[in-house]
Amino acid sequence: MLHFELVTPEKLVRSDDVYMVVVPGTEGDFGVLAGHAPAMSTIRDGSLHIYKTDKGEPEMLPIRGGFAEVNARGLTILAEQVG
Repeated sequence: MLHFELVTPEKLVRSDDVYMVVVPGTEGDFGVLAGHAPAMSTIRDGSLHIYKTDKGEPEMLPIRGGFAEVNARGLTILAEQVG
């Protein structure tokens, strides 16, 4: 499982273990699974697609701007705005 955290300047919005998250990066969408190589990316306005399981339907969560960081602990999204 991938540890996923979604943070805004005001608060921690979500901290969860998920299967995969598809992030709207400024260079294009990219998927993050457990074991992903370390990476950083800026985020464009769009929606996160959060998959709880391999074959499940994604939860779509609108976000505006920010950064994504993938490291050994998982994926952290620092979003300017959620919703």
